[in-house]
Amino acid sequence: MHLKENQKNIIKKANFEILKKYLIMGNNTFGKILQLTTFGESHAAAIGGVIDGFPSNVKVDYELINCEIARRKTANHSFDSQRDEKDEVVFLSGIFDGKTLGTPIAFVVYNKDTKSNDYEKLKNTFRPSHADFTYQQKYGLRDYRGGGRSSARETLSWVIAGAFAKMLLNKHKINISAYVSQIGNISVNKDYTKLSLSNTLSSPIYCPDKKASDKMLQLLEKIKKEGDTIGGKITCIIKSCPVGIGEPIFEKLQAQLAKAMLSINAVKGFEYGSGFSSIEMKGSEHNDMFESKNGKISTTTNNSGGIQGGISNGMNIYFSVAFKPVPSIRINQETVDADSKPTSIKIDGRHDVCPVPRAVPVVEAMAALVIADNLLLSGKYN
Repeated sequence: MHLKENQKNIIKKANFEILKKYLIMGNNTFGKILQLTTFGESHAAAIGGVIDGFPSNVKVDYELINCEIARRKTANHSFDSQRDEKDEVVFLSGIFDGKTLGTPIAFVVYNKDTKSNDYEKLKNTFRPSHADFTYQQKYGLRDYRGGGRSSARETLSWVIAGAFAKMLLNKHKINISAYVSQIGNISVNKDYTKLSLSNTLSSPIYCPDKKASDKMLQLLEKIKKEGDTIGGKITCIIKSCPVGIGEPIFEKLQAQLAKAMLSINAVKGFEYGSGFSSIEMKGSEHNDMFESKNGKISTTTNNSGGIQGGISNGMNIYFSVAFKPVPSIRINQETVDADSKPTSIKIDGRHDVCPVPRAVPVVEAMAALVIADNLLLSGKYN
């Protein structure tokens, strides 16, 4: 029996009133089978998460987890935020005798070096290009200490979950590696296939090209002295991903990766394969021709970026992610306060000069979560 039109309107109005009354921050869960739900704020007692849908009997690689955490950690270099957190992860459930149980893996990382008083003078001021104004308008209240839940501190939970996703991918010899390919106007002018990606970890900014890395470091020191910040780009490569990962139409693999990357703080753009350069190419130049070698079908080029029709085709998946400059700068800026009165601020405290170096493991983590989730969805994981 269909509801009468006036009954439908009453229900719609009631639902709208509920939404207005209870302003809830939803969508704290990522993934479909392999799911990560996170909690915590930048200056809360702790941050953490729950990993659900993770297979049982997988040996936990604690060395991998700690390595991923260390790569993202603050205060490693002069251009990093100098917030000195130890980032020691405590697992509360889901692991026994060094292996996963198949039950939810809950973990927590306690915040130790918060210095919340640094933000007292900013609590009634909307910082330019931050989430202050939008959070305040949407929820009627915001945690101004370090940006609360809008802080990049949140991404530590993603990196921990990403390490678990990598454990699944390692069993299938699927490798994910990212590197800094540009900071400001200094870029690595080589295709990833021409680089020794093994050199990435030896660079303090995770750039495998030594000359470009040195120039980037000089630029970061210059920007730091100016009290300013700068953006950059990360390139990520997924190798040995099997054919058939991803779903057509609204769950295309590139769309899932784009959503994951655009969820990362400060990300402004995503492109995969030939990306925007394909605009200038003819179809005859852009098409990836198929060939068969020893009974295996592949393509002679890879402008598709390893994805065709939204589904992985067995070639390397590669994409780039653009990051804006960190908006917290030591230069005077004009803004308004919570009473709509004009004011100015200069943001001191501890902030990254550039978000890109510390975001490399975050990009890898989110890519790993997407691929591992799809691997489980496809039934290809065993």
